[in-house]
Amino acid sequence: MYRTHTNGQLRAEHIGQEVTLAGWVQKSRDKGFIVWVDLRDRYGITQLVFDEERTPKEMMDKASKLGREFVIQVTGEVIERVSKNPKMETGDIEILVKKVTILNESLTPPFTIEDNTDGGEDLRMKYRYLDIRRNPVRENLIFRHKVSMAVRNYLSEKGFVDVETPYLIKSTPEGARDFVVPSRMNEGQFYALPQSPQTFKQLLMVGGLDKYFQIVKCFRDEDLRADRQPEFTQIDCEMAFIDQEDILNMFEGLTRHLLKEINGVEIGEFPRMQYDDAMKLYGNDKPDIRFDMKFGELNDVAQHKDFGVFNSAELVVGIAVPGGNKYTRKEIDHLIKWVKRPQVGALGMVYSRCNDDGSFKSSVDKFYDQDDLAKWAEVTGAKAGDLICILSGETNKVRAQMSALRMHLAEELGLRKADEFAPLWVIDFPLLELDEETGHYHAMHHPFTSPKPGQLEMLDAKPGEVKANAYDLVLNGNEIGGGSIRIHDKETQAIMLKHLGFTEKEARAQFGFLMDAFEYGAPPHGGLAFGLDRLVAILGGQETIRDFIAFPKNNSGRDVMIDAPAILDQEQLTELNLKIDLQEK
Repeated sequence: MYRTHTNGQLRAEHIGQEVTLAGWVQKSRDKGFIVWVDLRDRYGITQLVFDEERTPKEMMDKASKLGREFVIQVTGEVIERVSKNPKMETGDIEILVKKVTILNESLTPPFTIEDNTDGGEDLRMKYRYLDIRRNPVRENLIFRHKVSMAVRNYLSEKGFVDVETPYLIKSTPEGARDFVVPSRMNEGQFYALPQSPQTFKQLLMVGGLDKYFQIVKCFRDEDLRADRQPEFTQIDCEMAFIDQEDILNMFEGLTRHLLKEINGVEIGEFPRMQYDDAMKLYGNDKPDIRFDMKFGELNDVAQHKDFGVFNSAELVVGIAVPGGNKYTRKEIDHLIKWVKRPQVGALGMVYSRCNDDGSFKSSVDKFYDQDDLAKWAEVTGAKAGDLICILSGETNKVRAQMSALRMHLAEELGLRKADEFAPLWVIDFPLLELDEETGHYHAMHHPFTSPKPGQLEMLDAKPGEVKANAYDLVLNGNEIGGGSIRIHDKETQAIMLKHLGFTEKEARAQFGFLMDAFEYGAPPHGGLAFGLDRLVAILGGQETIRDFIAFPKNNSGRDVMIDAPAILDQEQLTELNLKIDLQEK
């Protein structure tokens, strides 16, 4: 037995006991006549003491040579600590060491293994196994475990069955690029890693399983950012003999359970918002409703004067920034520069101050009088002391720009509070989305999403107006889950694939197995998939998913710790019947 107790376990009631501990040397303090060593494991830190009056000289010499991150085992007596440390759970005691064994020496680590480390992100990712020893990272991984277990317990109690689906599947066009895997036994052919278990969970419903879930890895070869990884984890769920209301109620219940179980927060009924309203009021389909600043469309009250910028715009839209009148001219100029950055893309910003005396002062006073500006305030809901920020241009672009500005201002004003939770259902998405470059429609969600009841007939005449029987679950401005009621009959699926540009032959080649299954009594079914990484991060008060993944990839999709992806040697390439021919870009 390497230890009788952990390093976070011993208290004053253990004084006088002989114990054996094991762990890593956090730090040591050598005063010559006495050596203190902080011993760390997953559970906490215990202070060890080597005292020349009570410790043999050879052991004192050994203690003085213990370096950071040495793995050691000690046996000794629990004694009362003279200078107690109320900040440590074990701060009332220390161990008078009688025996020390070095289990493994350590090189000096490249960064300090402390909460506030001196290591940058790239360095810590390279030595992730060391980073995991730090409290914040370890606690994030334990927190993720708690969320996963709460999910499993809840769904199991609701009658869901955990079923594993394959990782080596067929490449199908579902939106993002597939990662592909060459097959040695099938020359010239490839598997794909699943973007999601979508078709398999539908087949499980055809198989009569009724309620399925899986916490599963998914893979998408797409451009990355802080909240994306090439491999990510979903809580994948599907139910049979249900409608949209059943799905919303079930997974609203799961989310409410997690907020209470993990965060101690009671949430009432989740509000619901139409997709069109979300775009009109917030400029995106995952609005953060912890704060206000709804969009006010100003075309009717801003396009009647000689201000050409507004008159030529498809949309003029403003938001009221609470207390924003306190912004200095320099701070407003900074906002204007911010929206003109390439990442946002606005050509400029008009503003109007709402003074305490009820008057207004705008950057376009030359064109608009006080009555005009009062109407702007009315439309945007601005009050005395607020600042109205206005952007104009092409509708879709200006909404996205204003959405970015709204979130930036909310961060500056401290309105996005990590301990506040505002869930929201966004419903009635468009079924199809027009690709402006090709002029073709593609599925906004995926090809198996059903249209709203009664709207299938509109696909020929008004494809852009057809609504999907789809829904997204939003939490604090992040999409944490999404799903739909699926198409469950062969004819409707064939019509959908036709409108997505598939010929009958192509549809058969890609999805024949699913369409065949629909001919054997497929039940009505639907589901939802949560993004576990993002859900855990938000419940943990953060938004960067990388902090909650044990071995994440960087923004280039590389694992810098194991140096992957990597080049294959020629023998492997030959065995797989592959030849590398890199083309210049």
